[in-house]
Amino acid sequence: MVAEHTEQGSAHGSDRPSPEPAGRERTANPARSFASAFAPGHRWGHRDLLWRVLAAVGSGLAQLFALPPYGLWWLGPLSAALLALAVAGARTRRAAWLGALSGATLMVPLVHWQDIFGIDVWLLIAGAETVYFLPMAMGLALAMRLPGWPLWTAALWVAQEAVRARWPLGGFPWGKLAFAQPDTPFVGYAALGSSALVTFAVALTGGLLLWSALRLAGARRTGHGDQDDRNDRNAAHEAGTGRGGPARTGGPLRTGWVPAVLGLAAGAAVVAGGALAPAIGRPDVSHTVTVGMVQGNVPNVGQMSVAGERMQVLNNHADGVHELADAVRAGEYRQPDMVLLPENASDIDPFRDPQARETIDAAAADAGVPLLWGMSRFNDDGTRYVSSVVWDPRSGPGEIYDKRYLVPFGEYVPFRDFFTRFVARLQQVSSDAVPGTEPGALDVGGTTLAVGICFDVAFDLPVRESVAAGGQVIVIPTNNANYNFTGQTNQQLAITQLRAVEHGRPAVVVSTSGVSAVVNPDGSLAYSSPEAVPDIHVAELEAMEGTTVATRLGAAPEALLSALGLGAVVVAVVLGRRRRA
Repeated sequence: MVAEHTEQGSAHGSDRPSPEPAGRERTANPARSFASAFAPGHRWGHRDLLWRVLAAVGSGLAQLFALPPYGLWWLGPLSAALLALAVAGARTRRAAWLGALSGATLMVPLVHWQDIFGIDVWLLIAGAETVYFLPMAMGLALAMRLPGWPLWTAALWVAQEAVRARWPLGGFPWGKLAFAQPDTPFVGYAALGSSALVTFAVALTGGLLLWSALRLAGARRTGHGDQDDRNDRNAAHEAGTGRGGPARTGGPLRTGWVPAVLGLAAGAAVVAGGALAPAIGRPDVSHTVTVGMVQGNVPNVGQMSVAGERMQVLNNHADGVHELADAVRAGEYRQPDMVLLPENASDIDPFRDPQARETIDAAAADAGVPLLWGMSRFNDDGTRYVSSVVWDPRSGPGEIYDKRYLVPFGEYVPFRDFFTRFVARLQQVSSDAVPGTEPGALDVGGTTLAVGICFDVAFDLPVRESVAAGGQVIVIPTNNANYNFTGQTNQQLAITQLRAVEHGRPAVVVSTSGVSAVVNPDGSLAYSSPEAVPDIHVAELEAMEGTTVATRLGAAPEALLSALGLGAVVVAVVLGRRRRA
């Protein structure tokens, strides 16, 4: 790409540049050449639009392939760099549609697993998620006109993700830059500032890479101009004109390497800092706990509804508990202190159905230890809670956690009368779930579990509050049977890996049909099950006490970084108006 920028004419309105002394017209100021790349109306050569479109599409693809199931995490910084390149020097209107192009390139394939509810639902969600990239891209174009723009643009990524995770209908944070870094150096920042600080670090690294590349490119252009100037001066000297003198060495090309190297060094320091971050305020080990895990599997995985065989799903998971108990008695596994079962391991309410209660009682008695059983609990008005219930082999049901973040159009239908009028298949969601309100800190066999059910894990708040309330091991019961082999399960597992680092605790994912997994506090996987098969497993974990910096700070880093990015946009707008005035 060749950068072009046309400066305004003289004070008298002439478009022709004023004459320069011979031998000086080719010399440019490298700092001014660098700054011109971010001025409104800048063009990247004669094919400016093509380069910008390619950069925007490349940004979306880079972020897509950085995320699971692809897992090319190092593309995350490149995604931020390419979007910044696409909008650098662009007018805000052009930046908006370039942002939309980048967002659609990411979101349409990323959430294609939503087509289980219909292509229209999939594209509607992808379109809604794409909208957030328009104001962010406009903000990037403005913030890049300020000194220190890699900081402000990285903060704008945080602001975009913060809004997207909250509105509308409670938000949908899927596809954060942070969620592509489950066990990489970047993920360490989660222990200091949750997913927001990880996103900031990834975007900042990308910004510094672009900053260095543009610095070097600007210096090379200036350096080539200086070389032409030196050649002219030498020729004039040899011809005896008396003009000029021998060329001097050095100049902008050589000095242009200095800021470029400094920018790369700063980016490397950001990456290295993530590896050190978890050591700051690391929680202590309280005790060791042995947990059993049951993945009972479901019939007809990948279909929109598996509720038609509700008793079979319940029996599958009860059979899994009996199988685990038999394996323990045979010496294949250590005796667990508890057994964990997934979300919707029973869609039949055992508080209302005697046969379901008898089935769970028998499983608990055979295991001889408390169970954490995922189930639906129905209310008299037909609504329900999606719950995880502690089930003791002697005293029966005890503490309960109710899922706090529900999936719109999956677990409830917002504005039901309106939407079911146009999308008849939404009537298959026969009862609306209602959200819980309390943290999921459940005492199971002397260990406090920080429970977040399925969709809960995508949001910072539920797991954070469960850990702050005393949770020592993170447990994520989930039901991804509708999405097996689509990549959705891998994406959710990556989020759980980030939560383990964020709160300095091991995490257990237990799924109806996979992937069930055990995650170490550093985000690495200790165990993972295959999909769409029954599975049992026993793991020995270290229950932790104390909290990380991220747990204590809560949403403060996200709020601060968001305010930083939005403040930069305000400053850029004010300065722009002053210049025009």
